[in-house]
Amino acid sequence: MASIRYFLVFSLSCSFLFLLSESNYVTNPAYLLVLPTQKDVSTGLHWTNLLKRTPLIQVPVLVDLNGNQLWLNCEQHYSSKTYEAPFCHSAQCFRANTHQCLSCPAAARPGCHKNTCGLMSTNPVTQQNALGELGEDVLAIYVSLGTQLGELFTVPHFLFSCAPSFLLQKGLPMNVEGVAGLGHGPISLPNQLASHFGLQRQFTTCLSRHSSSSKGAIIFGDAPNNFHELHGHAIFQDLAYTPLTITPQGEYNVRVNSIKINKHSVTPVNKISSTIVGHSGGTMISTSTPHMVLQQSLYESFIQGFAQQLPKEAQVKAVAPFQLCFHSKNISEYPGVELVMDKPNGPVWRISGEDLTVQTQPGVSCLAVVNGGMQPRAEITIGAGQLEENLVVFDLAKSRVGFSTSPLASHGLKCSDLFNFVNV
Repeated sequence: MASIRYFLVFSLSCSFLFLLSESNYVTNPAYLLVLPTQKDVSTGLHWTNLLKRTPLIQVPVLVDLNGNQLWLNCEQHYSSKTYEAPFCHSAQCFRANTHQCLSCPAAARPGCHKNTCGLMSTNPVTQQNALGELGEDVLAIYVSLGTQLGELFTVPHFLFSCAPSFLLQKGLPMNVEGVAGLGHGPISLPNQLASHFGLQRQFTTCLSRHSSSSKGAIIFGDAPNNFHELHGHAIFQDLAYTPLTITPQGEYNVRVNSIKINKHSVTPVNKISSTIVGHSGGTMISTSTPHMVLQQSLYESFIQGFAQQLPKEAQVKAVAPFQLCFHSKNISEYPGVELVMDKPNGPVWRISGEDLTVQTQPGVSCLAVVNGGMQPRAEITIGAGQLEENLVVFDLAKSRVGFSTSPLASHGLKCSDLFNFVNV
Protein backbone atom coordinates (compact mmCIF):
# COMPACT_ATOMS: atom_id res chain seq x y z
CA MET A 1 0.00 0.00 0.00
CA ALA A 2 2.83 2.38 0.90
CA SER A 3 4.55 1.63 -2.40
CA ILE A 4 1.36 2.44 -4.33
CA ARG A 5 0.97 5.72 -2.42
CA TYR A 6 4.61 6.60 -3.17
CA PHE A 7 4.10 5.80 -6.84
CA LEU A 8 1.01 8.06 -7.05
CA VAL A 9 2.76 10.97 -5.32
CA PHE A 10 5.81 10.54 -7.54
CA SER A 11 3.64 10.41 -10.69
CA LEU A 12 1.66 13.52 -9.72
CA SER A 13 4.87 15.39 -8.92
CA CYS A 14 6.34 14.49 -12.29
CA SER A 15 3.14 15.54 -14.04
CA PHE A 16 3.16 18.87 -12.20
CA LEU A 17 6.77 19.53 -13.17
CA PHE A 18 6.00 18.57 -16.76
CA LEU A 19 3.13 21.05 -16.88
CA LEU A 20 5.35 23.80 -15.51
CA SER A 21 8.02 23.14 -18.11
CA GLU A 22 5.39 23.06 -20.87
CA SER A 23 3.79 26.41 -20.12
CA ASN A 24 6.42 28.24 -18.00
CA TYR A 25 3.58 29.43 -15.78
CA VAL A 26 4.22 32.89 -14.33
CA THR A 27 4.12 32.36 -10.57
CA ASN A 28 5.73 35.70 -9.69
CA PRO A 29 3.20 38.57 -10.08
CA ALA A 30 6.09 40.98 -10.64
CA TYR A 31 6.91 39.31 -13.96
CA LEU A 32 6.01 41.16 -17.16
CA LEU A 33 5.77 39.80 -20.70
CA VAL A 34 7.40 41.96 -23.36
CA LEU A 35 6.78 42.21 -27.10
CA PRO A 36 9.31 44.45 -28.94
CA THR A 37 7.78 46.71 -31.63
CA GLN A 38 9.13 48.66 -34.59
CA LYS A 39 7.83 51.48 -36.78
CA ASP A 40 7.35 51.02 -40.52
CA VAL A 41 8.55 54.25 -42.11
CA SER A 42 6.50 53.94 -45.31
CA THR A 43 3.11 53.55 -43.58
CA GLY A 44 3.74 55.09 -40.15
CA LEU A 45 2.30 51.93 -38.58
CA HIS A 46 3.90 49.64 -36.00
CA TRP A 47 4.71 45.94 -36.22
CA THR A 48 6.30 43.22 -34.16
CA ASN A 49 8.06 39.90 -34.66
CA LEU A 50 6.01 37.18 -32.99
CA LEU A 51 7.86 33.98 -32.13
CA LYS A 52 5.66 31.12 -33.32
CA ARG A 53 5.57 27.55 -34.62
CA THR A 54 7.84 24.54 -34.09
CA PRO A 55 10.67 25.14 -34.56
CA LEU A 56 10.23 28.77 -33.43
CA ILE A 57 10.64 31.44 -36.10
CA GLN A 58 10.02 35.18 -36.19
CA VAL A 59 6.73 36.09 -37.85
CA PRO A 60 6.29 39.83 -38.58
CA VAL A 61 2.76 41.10 -37.86
CA LEU A 62 1.05 44.48 -37.67
CA VAL A 63 0.11 45.73 -34.20
CA ASP A 64 -3.66 46.39 -34.20
CA LEU A 65 -4.89 47.80 -30.91
CA ASN A 66 -8.55 47.02 -31.72
CA GLY A 67 -8.12 43.67 -33.48
CA ASN A 68 -10.13 40.75 -32.10
CA GLN A 69 -7.43 38.12 -32.58
CA LEU A 70 -4.11 37.21 -34.13
CA TRP A 71 -4.48 36.28 -37.80
CA LEU A 72 -1.78 35.01 -40.13
CA ASN A 73 -1.41 34.09 -43.77
CA CYS A 74 -1.15 30.29 -43.72
CA GLU A 75 -1.37 29.82 -47.50
CA GLN A 76 2.33 30.36 -48.08
CA HIS A 77 5.39 29.07 -46.24
CA TYR A 78 3.59 28.03 -43.04
CA SER A 79 5.50 25.05 -41.69
CA SER A 80 5.15 23.77 -38.12
CA LYS A 81 5.22 20.41 -36.37
CA THR A 82 2.70 21.60 -33.76
CA TYR A 83 -0.08 23.23 -35.81
CA GLU A 84 -3.56 21.87 -35.10
CA ALA A 85 -7.01 22.75 -36.43
CA PRO A 86 -9.67 22.29 -33.71
CA PHE A 87 -12.79 20.40 -34.77
CA CYS A 88 -15.99 22.35 -35.24
CA HIS A 89 -18.03 22.78 -32.02
CA SER A 90 -14.94 21.98 -29.93
CA ALA A 91 -14.02 23.79 -26.71
CA GLN A 92 -11.48 25.87 -28.65
CA CYS A 93 -14.17 27.05 -31.07
CA PHE A 94 -16.45 27.88 -28.15
CA ARG A 95 -13.67 29.90 -26.56
CA ALA A 96 -13.11 31.79 -29.82
CA ASN A 97 -16.87 32.47 -29.93
CA THR A 98 -17.27 30.89 -33.34
CA HIS A 99 -19.95 28.33 -34.17
CA GLN A 100 -19.43 28.26 -37.93
CA CYS A 101 -18.18 25.01 -39.46
CA LEU A 102 -15.69 25.12 -42.30
CA SER A 103 -14.33 22.48 -44.68
CA CYS A 104 -11.52 22.95 -47.15
CA PRO A 105 -11.69 20.66 -50.23
CA ALA A 106 -7.96 20.79 -51.01
CA ALA A 107 -5.18 18.72 -49.49
CA ALA A 108 -4.75 19.22 -45.76
CA ARG A 109 -2.32 21.94 -44.69
CA PRO A 110 -2.32 24.75 -42.09
CA GLY A 111 -5.43 26.78 -42.85
CA CYS A 112 -7.09 24.01 -44.88
CA HIS A 113 -8.79 21.15 -43.04
CA LYS A 114 -12.18 19.48 -42.97
CA ASN A 115 -14.73 20.06 -40.21
CA THR A 116 -12.95 22.98 -38.54
CA CYS A 117 -14.14 26.35 -37.20
CA GLY A 118 -14.50 29.38 -39.43
CA LEU A 119 -13.32 32.72 -38.08
CA MET A 120 -13.55 36.17 -39.69
CA SER A 121 -10.36 38.23 -39.96
CA THR A 122 -10.11 41.93 -40.82
CA ASN A 123 -7.48 44.08 -42.47
CA PRO A 124 -7.67 47.04 -40.04
CA VAL A 125 -6.50 49.59 -42.63
CA THR A 126 -8.86 48.68 -45.50
CA GLN A 127 -11.59 47.13 -43.28
CA GLN A 128 -11.72 44.19 -45.71
CA ASN A 129 -12.95 40.93 -44.12
CA ALA A 130 -12.29 37.30 -44.96
CA LEU A 131 -13.21 33.91 -43.53
CA GLY A 132 -10.40 31.64 -42.38
CA GLU A 133 -9.70 28.58 -40.26
CA LEU A 134 -9.25 28.65 -36.49
CA GLY A 135 -5.86 27.16 -35.69
CA GLU A 136 -3.62 26.67 -32.69
CA ASP A 137 0.14 26.55 -32.44
CA VAL A 138 3.04 27.44 -30.18
CA LEU A 139 3.66 31.09 -29.32
CA ALA A 140 6.67 32.30 -27.32
CA ILE A 141 7.19 35.66 -25.62
CA TYR A 142 9.96 37.25 -23.55
CA VAL A 143 9.55 37.52 -19.79
CA SER A 144 11.02 40.42 -17.86
CA LEU A 145 11.66 41.35 -14.27
CA GLY A 146 12.58 45.03 -14.51
CA THR A 147 14.41 46.31 -17.60
CA GLN A 148 16.23 43.09 -18.45
CA LEU A 149 14.61 40.68 -20.89
CA GLY A 150 14.77 37.13 -19.64
CA GLU A 151 13.95 33.74 -21.10
CA LEU A 152 11.17 32.89 -23.52
CA PHE A 153 7.90 31.61 -22.04
CA THR A 154 5.65 29.54 -24.28
CA VAL A 155 1.94 29.08 -24.89
CA PRO A 156 1.70 25.60 -26.47
CA HIS A 157 -1.83 25.98 -27.90
CA PHE A 158 -2.24 29.65 -28.80
CA LEU A 159 -5.45 30.21 -30.80
CA PHE A 160 -5.38 32.32 -33.97
CA SER A 161 -6.95 32.59 -37.41
CA CYS A 162 -5.45 31.38 -40.68
CA ALA A 163 -6.62 34.11 -43.05
CA PRO A 164 -6.46 34.22 -46.88
CA SER A 165 -3.35 35.90 -48.26
CA PHE A 166 -5.32 38.56 -50.19
CA LEU A 167 -6.01 40.35 -46.87
CA LEU A 168 -2.34 41.41 -46.89
CA GLN A 169 -2.43 43.08 -50.29
CA LYS A 170 -3.41 46.65 -49.35
CA GLY A 171 -2.55 49.17 -46.65
CA LEU A 172 -0.18 47.09 -44.52
CA PRO A 173 3.62 47.25 -44.24
CA MET A 174 5.23 45.18 -46.99
CA ASN A 175 6.95 42.67 -44.70
CA VAL A 176 4.09 41.62 -42.43
CA GLU A 177 2.41 38.20 -42.59
CA GLY A 178 -0.62 39.02 -40.49
CA VAL A 179 -2.08 41.15 -37.73
CA ALA A 180 -1.75 40.87 -33.94
CA GLY A 181 -5.03 41.97 -32.36
CA LEU A 182 -4.80 43.58 -28.91
CA GLY A 183 -8.55 44.22 -28.64
CA HIS A 184 -11.14 42.89 -26.24
CA GLY A 185 -12.02 39.73 -28.20
CA PRO A 186 -11.92 36.44 -26.28
CA ILE A 187 -8.79 35.19 -28.07
CA SER A 188 -6.99 38.50 -28.49
CA LEU A 189 -3.32 38.56 -27.54
CA PRO A 190 -3.83 40.24 -24.11
CA ASN A 191 -6.71 37.98 -23.12
CA GLN A 192 -4.96 34.73 -24.03
CA LEU A 193 -1.70 35.75 -22.34
CA ALA A 194 -3.48 36.91 -19.17
CA SER A 195 -5.48 33.69 -19.03
CA HIS A 196 -2.56 31.35 -19.71
CA PHE A 197 0.00 32.97 -17.42
CA GLY A 198 -2.32 34.23 -14.68
CA LEU A 199 -1.39 37.88 -15.32
CA GLN A 200 -3.48 40.91 -14.45
CA ARG A 201 -5.63 41.88 -17.45
CA GLN A 202 -3.58 44.90 -18.36
CA PHE A 203 -1.06 45.95 -20.98
CA THR A 204 1.04 49.03 -21.71
CA THR A 205 2.12 50.44 -25.07
CA CYS A 206 5.25 52.50 -25.65
CA LEU A 207 5.67 52.90 -29.40
CA SER A 208 8.89 54.30 -30.82
CA ARG A 209 8.67 57.35 -33.09
CA HIS A 210 12.01 56.69 -34.65
CA SER A 211 13.34 54.49 -37.43
CA SER A 212 12.94 50.73 -37.63
CA SER A 213 16.24 50.25 -35.78
CA SER A 214 14.72 51.84 -32.66
CA LYS A 215 12.35 49.51 -30.82
CA GLY A 216 9.38 50.24 -28.61
CA ALA A 217 7.45 47.71 -26.58
CA ILE A 218 4.10 46.29 -25.58
CA ILE A 219 4.21 45.14 -21.95
CA PHE A 220 1.66 42.61 -20.67
CA GLY A 221 0.99 42.55 -16.93
CA ASP A 222 0.92 45.16 -14.18
CA ALA A 223 3.74 47.42 -15.40
CA PRO A 224 2.79 50.51 -13.30
CA ASN A 225 3.29 48.58 -10.05
CA ASN A 226 6.20 46.39 -11.13
CA PHE A 227 8.31 48.56 -13.42
CA HIS A 228 9.65 50.83 -10.70
CA GLU A 229 12.40 52.96 -12.23
CA LEU A 230 14.17 53.58 -15.52
CA HIS A 231 17.59 55.22 -15.19
CA GLY A 232 16.52 56.70 -11.86
CA HIS A 233 13.14 57.99 -13.05
CA ALA A 234 9.80 56.67 -11.77
CA ILE A 235 8.22 56.76 -15.21
CA PHE A 236 4.82 55.38 -14.15
CA GLN A 237 4.45 57.74 -11.21
CA ASP A 238 2.48 60.49 -12.98
CA LEU A 239 -0.21 58.45 -14.74
CA ALA A 240 -3.68 59.96 -15.09
CA TYR A 241 -6.65 57.70 -15.75
CA THR A 242 -9.86 58.05 -17.75
CA PRO A 243 -12.74 55.56 -18.09
CA LEU A 244 -12.48 52.95 -20.86
CA THR A 245 -15.49 51.77 -22.85
CA ILE A 246 -15.54 48.65 -25.02
CA THR A 247 -17.68 48.88 -28.16
CA PRO A 248 -19.68 45.86 -29.42
CA GLN A 249 -16.88 45.34 -31.95
CA GLY A 250 -14.30 45.10 -29.14
CA GLU A 251 -12.74 48.51 -29.81
CA TYR A 252 -11.25 50.70 -27.08
CA ASN A 253 -13.12 54.01 -26.67
CA VAL A 254 -12.70 56.90 -24.27
CA ARG A 255 -14.53 60.20 -23.90
CA VAL A 256 -12.97 63.54 -24.81
CA ASN A 257 -14.91 66.39 -23.22
CA SER A 258 -13.15 69.24 -25.00
CA ILE A 259 -10.08 70.09 -27.08
CA LYS A 260 -7.81 73.06 -26.45
CA ILE A 261 -4.98 74.49 -28.54
CA ASN A 262 -2.61 76.69 -26.53
CA LYS A 263 -5.34 76.85 -23.85
CA HIS A 264 -7.94 78.09 -26.37
CA SER A 265 -11.02 75.87 -26.73
CA VAL A 266 -11.47 74.49 -30.23
CA THR A 267 -15.12 73.58 -29.95
CA PRO A 268 -17.92 73.79 -27.39
CA VAL A 269 -18.08 70.79 -25.08
CA ASN A 270 -21.52 69.70 -26.33
CA LYS A 271 -20.21 69.38 -29.89
CA ILE A 272 -18.24 66.26 -29.01
CA SER A 273 -20.44 63.20 -28.62
CA SER A 274 -20.11 61.02 -25.59
CA THR A 275 -19.24 57.38 -26.00
CA ILE A 276 -22.51 55.47 -26.34
CA VAL A 277 -22.21 51.72 -26.81
CA GLY A 278 -23.66 50.71 -30.17
CA HIS A 279 -23.60 54.23 -31.62
CA SER A 280 -21.09 56.37 -33.49
CA GLY A 281 -19.29 59.11 -31.64
CA GLY A 282 -16.79 59.11 -28.82
CA THR A 283 -13.05 58.76 -29.17
CA MET A 284 -11.32 55.64 -30.44
CA ILE A 285 -7.67 54.86 -29.73
CA SER A 286 -6.11 53.14 -32.74
CA THR A 287 -2.74 51.92 -33.99
CA SER A 288 -4.07 51.07 -37.46
CA THR A 289 -4.17 54.74 -38.49
CA PRO A 290 -0.93 56.72 -38.23
CA HIS A 291 -2.60 60.11 -37.68
CA MET A 292 -5.37 61.71 -35.66
CA VAL A 293 -8.73 61.61 -37.48
CA LEU A 294 -11.55 64.07 -36.71
CA GLN A 295 -15.18 64.29 -37.78
CA GLN A 296 -15.48 66.94 -40.50
CA SER A 297 -16.99 69.85 -38.52
CA LEU A 298 -14.61 69.22 -35.63
CA TYR A 299 -11.73 68.92 -38.09
CA GLU A 300 -12.51 72.32 -39.63
CA SER A 301 -12.60 73.99 -36.20
CA PHE A 302 -9.35 72.27 -35.22
CA ILE A 303 -7.50 73.30 -38.40
CA GLN A 304 -8.66 76.88 -38.00
CA GLY A 305 -7.68 77.02 -34.33
CA PHE A 306 -4.22 75.53 -35.04
CA ALA A 307 -3.56 77.90 -37.95
CA GLN A 308 -4.37 80.92 -35.77
CA GLN A 309 -1.47 79.97 -33.50
CA LEU A 310 1.06 80.02 -36.37
CA PRO A 311 2.48 82.98 -38.31
CA LYS A 312 0.66 83.37 -41.63
CA GLU A 313 3.91 83.82 -43.56
CA ALA A 314 4.99 80.31 -42.48
CA GLN A 315 2.07 78.59 -44.21
CA VAL A 316 2.64 76.97 -47.61
CA LYS A 317 0.62 74.99 -50.15
CA ALA A 318 -1.06 71.94 -48.63
CA VAL A 319 0.27 68.44 -49.27
CA ALA A 320 -2.48 65.79 -49.48
CA PRO A 321 -3.99 64.32 -47.39
CA PHE A 322 -3.15 67.21 -45.06
CA GLN A 323 -4.70 70.68 -45.24
CA LEU A 324 -2.34 72.80 -43.15
CA CYS A 325 1.38 72.86 -44.06
CA PHE A 326 4.19 75.30 -43.27
CA HIS A 327 7.91 76.01 -43.55
CA SER A 328 9.50 74.23 -40.61
CA LYS A 329 12.30 76.77 -40.21
CA ASN A 330 9.75 79.55 -39.67
CA ILE A 331 8.19 77.76 -36.68
CA SER A 332 10.07 78.14 -33.41
CA GLU A 333 7.50 76.20 -31.39
CA TYR A 334 4.39 74.23 -32.33
CA PRO A 335 1.12 74.85 -30.51
CA GLY A 336 0.36 72.39 -27.73
CA VAL A 337 -2.91 70.44 -27.85
CA GLU A 338 -4.85 69.34 -24.78
CA LEU A 339 -7.57 66.70 -24.74
CA VAL A 340 -9.71 67.22 -21.64
CA MET A 341 -10.91 63.73 -20.82
CA ASP A 342 -14.28 62.50 -19.56
CA LYS A 343 -15.66 65.69 -17.93
CA PRO A 344 -15.08 69.48 -17.95
CA ASN A 345 -12.41 69.34 -15.24
CA GLY A 346 -11.16 65.88 -16.13
CA PRO A 347 -7.54 64.76 -16.60
CA VAL A 348 -5.68 66.35 -19.50
CA TRP A 349 -3.98 64.29 -22.20
CA ARG A 350 -1.32 66.64 -23.60
CA ILE A 351 -0.13 66.14 -27.15
CA SER A 352 3.00 67.95 -28.24
CA GLY A 353 3.27 69.64 -31.61
CA GLU A 354 5.88 67.04 -32.60
CA ASP A 355 3.25 64.33 -32.09
CA LEU A 356 0.87 66.16 -34.43
CA THR A 357 3.18 67.13 -37.29
CA VAL A 358 4.90 65.18 -40.02
CA GLN A 359 7.62 66.22 -42.45
CA THR A 360 6.27 65.76 -45.98
CA GLN A 361 9.30 67.14 -47.83
CA PRO A 362 12.58 68.84 -46.87
CA GLY A 363 11.79 72.00 -44.92
CA VAL A 364 8.02 71.47 -45.04
CA SER A 365 5.90 70.02 -42.25
CA CYS A 366 2.16 69.44 -42.09
CA LEU A 367 -0.37 69.13 -39.33
CA ALA A 368 -0.91 65.36 -39.34
CA VAL A 369 -4.65 65.46 -38.70
CA VAL A 370 -7.04 63.91 -41.25
CA ASN A 371 -10.62 64.79 -42.19
CA GLY A 372 -12.75 61.74 -41.32
CA GLY A 373 -15.89 62.98 -43.11
CA MET A 374 -19.34 63.51 -41.67
CA GLN A 375 -19.89 59.99 -40.30
CA PRO A 376 -16.59 58.42 -39.25
CA ARG A 377 -16.32 55.34 -37.03
CA ALA A 378 -15.58 57.70 -34.15
CA GLU A 379 -15.73 61.48 -33.92
CA ILE A 380 -12.11 61.49 -32.75
CA THR A 381 -9.49 58.85 -33.44
CA ILE A 382 -6.24 59.09 -31.52
CA GLY A 383 -3.76 57.55 -33.94
CA ALA A 384 -0.41 55.80 -33.61
CA GLY A 385 1.47 59.09 -33.94
CA GLN A 386 -0.14 60.42 -30.76
CA LEU A 387 0.77 57.24 -28.84
CA GLU A 388 4.43 57.33 -29.82
CA GLU A 389 7.02 57.99 -27.10
CA ASN A 390 4.29 57.88 -24.45
CA LEU A 391 3.29 55.29 -21.88
CA VAL A 392 -0.36 54.33 -22.36
CA VAL A 393 -1.82 51.75 -19.96
CA PHE A 394 -4.90 49.73 -20.92
CA ASP A 395 -6.24 48.48 -17.61
CA LEU A 396 -8.94 46.05 -18.74
CA ALA A 397 -9.62 44.77 -15.22
CA LYS A 398 -10.63 48.25 -14.01
CA SER A 399 -12.01 49.55 -17.36
CA ARG A 400 -9.69 52.53 -17.59
CA VAL A 401 -6.87 53.96 -19.70
CA GLY A 402 -3.81 55.53 -18.07
CA PHE A 403 -1.59 58.04 -19.82
CA SER A 404 1.54 59.80 -18.67
CA THR A 405 1.11 63.48 -17.87
CA SER A 406 4.87 63.93 -18.31
CA PRO A 407 6.13 62.30 -21.52
CA LEU A 408 9.31 60.24 -21.48
CA ALA A 409 11.12 63.06 -23.28
CA SER A 410 10.73 65.24 -20.19
CA HIS A 411 13.01 62.72 -18.42
CA GLY A 412 15.41 62.57 -21.36
CA LEU A 413 14.15 59.07 -22.23
CA LYS A 414 12.65 57.24 -25.22
CA CYS A 415 10.60 54.09 -25.58
CA SER A 416 13.69 52.33 -26.91
CA ASP A 417 15.30 52.82 -23.48
CA LEU A 418 12.77 50.62 -21.69
CA PHE A 419 14.52 47.31 -22.38
CA ASN A 420 17.79 46.03 -23.76
CA PHE A 421 16.69 44.93 -27.23
CA VAL A 422 20.21 44.42 -28.64
CA ASN A 423 19.94 40.66 -29.13
CA VAL A 424 16.22 40.54 -29.91
